[in-house]
Amino acid sequence: MSKLTETFTNIVKIQELRERLLFTAALLIVVRIGSHITLPGVSASLLADTIRRSSEGTLFGLYDMFVGGAFSNAAIFALGIMPYISSSIVIQLLGAVIPYFQKLQKEGEDGRKKITQYTRYGTVLISMLQASGVVVKLASTTTPGGPIVPVPGFGFAMSTIVVLTAGTVFMMWLGEQITERGIGNGISLIIFIGIIARFPNSILDEVQLIQGGRSLIVEIVIFVLMGFIVAGVVLVTQGTRRIPVQYAKRVIGRKVYGGVTQYIPLRVNTAGVMPIIFAQAIMFVPQIIFQFFPESEFVANLSSNWFSYTSWTYSIIYGLMIVFFTYFYTAIAFNPKDVADTMKKQGGFIPGIRPGNHTAEFVDNILTKITLPGSVFLAIIAILPTVMIKMGVTPGFASFFGGTSLLIVVGVALDTLQQVESHLLMRHYDGFMKSGKLRGRRG
Repeated sequence: MSKLTETFTNIVKIQELRERLLFTAALLIVVRIGSHITLPGVSASLLADTIRRSSEGTLFGLYDMFVGGAFSNAAIFALGIMPYISSSIVIQLLGAVIPYFQKLQKEGEDGRKKITQYTRYGTVLISMLQASGVVVKLASTTTPGGPIVPVPGFGFAMSTIVVLTAGTVFMMWLGEQITERGIGNGISLIIFIGIIARFPNSILDEVQLIQGGRSLIVEIVIFVLMGFIVAGVVLVTQGTRRIPVQYAKRVIGRKVYGGVTQYIPLRVNTAGVMPIIFAQAIMFVPQIIFQFFPESEFVANLSSNWFSYTSWTYSIIYGLMIVFFTYFYTAIAFNPKDVADTMKKQGGFIPGIRPGNHTAEFVDNILTKITLPGSVFLAIIAILPTVMIKMGVTPGFASFFGGTSLLIVVGVALDTLQQVESHLLMRHYDGFMKSGKLRGRRG
């Protein structure tokens, strides 16, 4: 405990790190404030419980969790940062099939700037599309006290689309500022704070089931099981397969280089949380389209039986998409051919494996083998909330039991901790770990 206290004291001592943390906290507070400002033309008093009840346990309930309740509040930040994520997905998919985008990815800083610009344009287009769905949903929602939107029409539709799109663009800018001037991982931290904001209420809802007759022992078992699942997620997130690489000795001038053994750390979950976000963004699309047909009985049956967040059909499709995107994103993020070429240029080789194509095939084979259990684990964790809901756990708490929320929280927390750790080590302070580094997060 004294070691942990000393670490936090060291954080306060470093002026740059302290300013970065305070700057990040200030912008995250702005995000939370925007999640409680209701859209113009919407009756906040009638909205309070209606949207929450209609979204609980559904795909929109999961979306609402990502934006920290902004969707159920019909807030100006109701779309959250998800349109930006969706736009990034589209650009990355285009980079895999269209030569122009492939060329941009290889042009270094200039190419990255152009890709960022296209991503922003895509964010605006997707935000406008999703905002149109929100307009239809709000305008068609009525309560015993009257409609949520007292005066629907063209004026309300246009103002809502403009405000929601501007809110998403503003959140995208906040995320970029956190990345550049804050602690880093701006977009991820915005999603992270939205998820964490609902955690206390979810725990209270679950604990209240004890008053409703549920056994205390059952609740204790549920919380203990959640602890084991969190530990498993951390273990898989940090798990690596190290491939030894030897470098031959080279004499350049009066200095001797090489002659050492290093390792290529292949992570079990190389793709991180991106497969979950990719699959989730695509699974949002049918529900968004369905909102344009609120009176269709066929669409209603299709939505409830096939694309409901708690249906087994949705879980199976969702799980298969996660496995696919795990391999897809791993192939984008890690290229064995480039690794083999770099090793060959630097005089490195894997013992027993010839340099060049044989090395690339060897690394690719290992990466494929360790990605399979990682992708299956991600799929199981992602659909686990559905299982827990069917076992009687409240939907809000079940979303933290596993699924996307847990993976994002663990991944972002570890990455943010690593950012703080690097600042401490640069100034010769001990970090949060006794060894002075986060094992499994470096390399």
